Amino acid sequence: MKRLPFVLSAALVLSTLGGCVALPAAPAPSPGAAPAAGDVASMDSRRDIVLAVANPLEPAATHAGSNLLGYAPTGNYGAGQRAASALADIEKAYGVRTVTGWPIRALGLYCVVLKPPAGVDRDALIARLAADKRVQLAQPLQDYSVYGDAGGSQQAAPQDGRRYNDPYTDLQRGFVETRAAVAHTVTQGDGVHVAVVDTGADMSHPDLRDHVRDGGDAVDDDAAAFNGDRHGTEVAGIIAAEGDNHQGMVGIAPKSRISVYKACWYPDPGKGARCNSFTLAKALAAVNDTDARIVNMSLGGPADPLLGKLLGQLLSRGRIVVAALPPDGSTGGFPDNAPGVIVVRSSAAVPAAPGVVSAPGKDILTTQPGGGYDFTSGSSMAAAHVSGILALLLSLSPRLDANSAREILLRTSSVTHGMREVNAAAAVAALGAGRGKP
Repeated sequence: MKRLPFVLSAALVLSTLGGCVALPAAPAPSPGAAPAAGDVASMDSRRDIVLAVANPLEPAATHAGSNLLGYAPTGNYGAGQRAASALADIEKAYGVRTVTGWPIRALGLYCVVLKPPAGVDRDALIARLAADKRVQLAQPLQDYSVYGDAGGSQQAAPQDGRRYNDPYTDLQRGFVETRAAVAHTVTQGDGVHVAVVDTGADMSHPDLRDHVRDGGDAVDDDAAAFNGDRHGTEVAGIIAAEGDNHQGMVGIAPKSRISVYKACWYPDPGKGARCNSFTLAKALAAVNDTDARIVNMSLGGPADPLLGKLLGQLLSRGRIVVAALPPDGSTGGFPDNAPGVIVVRSSAAVPAAPGVVSAPGKDILTTQPGGGYDFTSGSSMAAAHVSGILALLLSLSPRLDANSAREILLRTSSVTHGMREVNAAAAVAALGAGRGKP
């Protein structure tokens, strides 16, 4: 493949994710502390258990949680005495060992990852724990995957609409095919907050540094690893890469702002990233404490009770959640099975399942760690295009809900190269004609 200037190594490999929350093993860190390096890597989805106990909130300020924009979390929410006592008793009664833990403010829980005693059947132990009155939730630790793979480079056609001085704009087939430049004559997603739950991302990339503002690390607080992660860098670039800076490319919503929540790590060089129920739950709990209207989750895996609760909390508070369709096309897992989630597949010649949105996902030029650019493919990239278009719509109509947004995306999709896929310009025009600014 011919490489662009400053391009790093070619595209993404299939990555594995997951996520939940847990308390400390002896010697225990202070309640609410991040997991120590190695805790996450030592978790075993074949054996470990996710368990949650009640962790009552301190009285909240009157504005906390009252509405999406006015939400301001209280500080210092860790493990209370009730949770700590319950967990200590559970460890003693069942012979389990706590790996690490984290509070979930939105659900009033403290969640832990437990290692069962050697030789004990995990399913039988989960059943016993679930019947314990001190336990709010007990389930297996589960794994999840991000949906992307390597892609070859194909040049896109020249674009209409707003012209940019960024040199690779005409190579961005997703940007061109969705007619984002035309939509940009109306809006560029000004000020809309998008939370990306993914790997880390290169916060210093010249096309991202002014838009990727903050986030969190549910893995190990390793800044170098965070900035060197590919998948999150790719997703963030598609959504919000800087326009008119004489460098690289342009995002679908170049004036939106991004927060990246790392829930995925790369255990071995050259292999895919993975995370577990602990990291995903911790990331979702953090997103719940922000004003992000869009949550991009280019990942998936099995249905999960705890993650389902956290996802339901986000949806109930007006967040629009975008998920990538799994490679097998099924929608029975997390997060794609939750009512209200906008599921996105990579555009294909065959029709999509009812309600599933199609967007460009093959040979997508986007940002890479270290200030580079390269091509990649997968429904992860398709989901990022949709999150960007939603940012354009929300900048015009901040009260737009997920169901209305999905209807607009589906109704205004158009046929490109024989494939029906989202059209940013048509979606923006339809919103203006049908709703206007609130």
